[in-house]
Amino acid sequence: MRASLVAGLAGVLLLTGIPAPAQAQPAVSLGSVLPAPQQVRPHGPGFRLGARTVIEAPGGTRVVADRLAEALRPATGFRLPIVGRAGRGAPAISLELVRHDPRLGDEGYRLSVRPGGVAIRATTNAGLFAGVQTLRQLLPARIDATTPQRAAWTVPGGDIVDRPRFAYRGAMLDLARHFHTPDEIKRYIDEISRFKINYLHLHLSDDQGWRIQIDSWPRLTAVGGAPGTGVDGAGGGFLTTSDYRDLVAYAAGRFVTVVPEIDMPGHVNAAQVAYPELTCDGQAPPPRTDTEVGYSSLCIGKEVTYRFVEDVIRELAAITPGPYLHIGGDEAHATTDADYLAFQARVLPLVSRYGKVAYGWNEIAASPAAAGAIAQYWGRARADATLAAAVADGTKVIMSPANVAYLDQKYDPSTPLGLSWAGYIEVRTAYDWDPGTHLEGVPEEAVLGVEAPLWSETLRTLDDIEFMAFPRLPAIAELGWSTTRDWESFRTRLGAYGPRWTARGVGFHPSPQIPWSTA
Repeated sequence: MRASLVAGLAGVLLLTGIPAPAQAQPAVSLGSVLPAPQQVRPHGPGFRLGARTVIEAPGGTRVVADRLAEALRPATGFRLPIVGRAGRGAPAISLELVRHDPRLGDEGYRLSVRPGGVAIRATTNAGLFAGVQTLRQLLPARIDATTPQRAAWTVPGGDIVDRPRFAYRGAMLDLARHFHTPDEIKRYIDEISRFKINYLHLHLSDDQGWRIQIDSWPRLTAVGGAPGTGVDGAGGGFLTTSDYRDLVAYAAGRFVTVVPEIDMPGHVNAAQVAYPELTCDGQAPPPRTDTEVGYSSLCIGKEVTYRFVEDVIRELAAITPGPYLHIGGDEAHATTDADYLAFQARVLPLVSRYGKVAYGWNEIAASPAAAGAIAQYWGRARADATLAAAVADGTKVIMSPANVAYLDQKYDPSTPLGLSWAGYIEVRTAYDWDPGTHLEGVPEEAVLGVEAPLWSETLRTLDDIEFMAFPRLPAIAELGWSTTRDWESFRTRLGAYGPRWTARGVGFHPSPQIPWSTA
């Protein structure tokens, strides 16, 4: 699939039957960045990266310098040695941690380009990494090639001062409906981090499968991770504790924090197949590989339920350095309202007991125990009285409205993958909404950020992931990072980015809404 999709950039017919608009590759300017920086001031000549260029990385910045060198060495063929201090007059890309700067916050950066070099300054390594991601986009598109290229590696001159609008800018990948391997997840981390996405939410359990090792309940993966446990019986698999730790570390090296999710009290059929005592009658239900929802529920009145839940939370919290643990809570149609509230009253405090902030789908807002939790809004309505009331009591919100942010929804009726229950989501639909004003009763100060979920009912391969995520994910990323929203500017910058995906073999959807550049 990847080759045929990338070929769309050269002018072949799209899957919609509409030719992709194409334009010659424009010169890179200081404002050609996704997501859009806060302040851009072009001036003076730029800097040309050459064989003598060094990366200046004083103490504490080496992790960012390593990522920068890994990004630039293959296409340039230059050594780009990492040094603590560049010699006088040496052309350098300099990374510098500075004291508190109110203009930058925790993830902002200042990037200055002069003929003698490039300087990136930030108060944290996360900010330096964001600046590095911007720098990569300021070089010609061939910088993303994996073999040496002949090019003038020039960065346009000027200054950028930048910081994010929201602290949380997330993507979600569903491993339960179809398991995606650690290598596929790492590839996704590499791609999303380019757009300053800083959280990856992993949906690890559902009715079809259980995808994370829990030592105290080993049949969860022995049964729930067995072959044939994906939708339609496709696939199987799970993350071992070692796999998970490795993914968490890999993500952290790209300044992405992993958020694990175990969905409950609904979406638990796979767990009940493995452990029938989690049902009210003690009988194992049949395995399910269809896509129906809302039929399963933990038995709220049995103490074994809470022993199970606490063991899972305890083990996941122990291997998750990030602050959040997602407990699901959506579509619990087989749980009565009273039982749902009783369940959340016991479970939400357990997350805090093990040192994490409780996080769940917006249905958890019905519980008084959610006052200190994070609620992820996935509804399609522009108002939710229950969530608004919880926000008034202190609940914070991640915005993921299904009709604009769900990357598993089809682009249009002809899209070969995806679902359409929330509507068709083309690039402009994903871009043309404001997380800070979208939901009545949820003011911007109550919004922690945005997340773009990608459910896997119809996904099987990395190609499928990339086709559905790109180019819509950069739209969500810009809503999370940038303080302004301009569709014409965005579509132009996105179109110019296309050759970079092509150079890396990313099988994106060449949307007819975007004027794609040709290399």
